[in-house]
Amino acid sequence: MPTFEPFDVVRVPFPYTDRPVRQRRPALVVAAGRLAQDHGLLWVVMITSAAHRSWPGDVLVSDLRAAGLPAPSVVRCAKMATLELVHAVRLGTLPATDRSAVAVQVAAVLAGLDG
Repeated sequence: MPTFEPFDVVRVPFPYTDRPVRQRRPALVVAAGRLAQDHGLLWVVMITSAAHRSWPGDVLVSDLRAAGLPAPSVVRCAKMATLELVHAVRLGTLPATDRSAVAVQVAAVLAGLDG
C-alpha cells in the first residue's frame, strides 16, 4: 500500500460537486497517517489552474517543480474530498513556504470561518 504525508501533491480521481463524474487531477494531501493506515483513505483538497477565477482561500503554489505541477496552480482549500489512497499517485510536495497559508485556510474551512 502506498504511503503519503500531509502536503504531498498527488494525482487522484477528484469528484465534482455539480456533476456525477470524476476527473484525474492534482490534489494536496491534508490528512493521511492513521486515516490512511486504519481505513485506506486520504483527505485531499483540490489543486487547480491559477488561470481560473480565484476563490477566497486559494493559495498560490510558489514552486511548481517541487510540487510536480506543469502550470501555475492554486490550492483550492474550499474543495475537500475523502478518497481511497490506492487511487493516488505522488507527484511532488508543496513547498514549505506555502504550507502555513494552506494550513490556515483549511483550518478556517473546517471551523466554518471565512478564511
